Amino acid sequence: MTDQRTITIRPGGPDDAATVLRLLDGATAWLAERGRTGQWGTEPASADPRRIAQADAWASGGGLHLAMLGNATVGALVVGSATDYVPPATEPELYVNLLVTDRAYAGNGIGARLLAYAAELARDRGLGLLRVDCYGGDDRALVRFYEGCGFTATDPFTVRRPGRDPWPGQVLERRLD
Repeated sequence: MTDQRTITIRPGGPDDAATVLRLLDGATAWLAERGRTGQWGTEPASADPRRIAQADAWASGGGLHLAMLGNATVGALVVGSATDYVPPATEPELYVNLLVTDRAYAGNGIGARLLAYAAELARDRGLGLLRVDCYGGDDRALVRFYEGCGFTATDPFTVRRPGRDPWPGQVLERRLD
């Protein structure tokens, strides 16, 4: 395992949209190879106009942060406001809109390091609550990952998608000291 201190984090910008799509494509392929298509399906994000627009918005929105291992971009974090499909927070919060890591570097603590960075950002802004939502279907492995990073599952939800199966989600929160 890589020492998490060797992972640096830099702000992202408009030129990093393609990097976000690359990370999403890799994670989608990795999930599909394991038969776990409920989270992001099977098609690359880079071939989906909606996902391309989403990556562009994340990259230009000021909330993108990239994990670097040397010169390699190994993860992406987007923070901002909660999405419309989750129950609203009852207090000011920082919301994790995206967390994705390069599966070639799995087991190096990249996701945990990015979540720790999100907590630092929230604290720096005087916020005591960090929330995230994730795919809550199948074996709930992603929910367990977030719980292992100090989050507590709160509100389950379902996103209805015309012409597609409903998407089961789970909101998790972490109180910050």
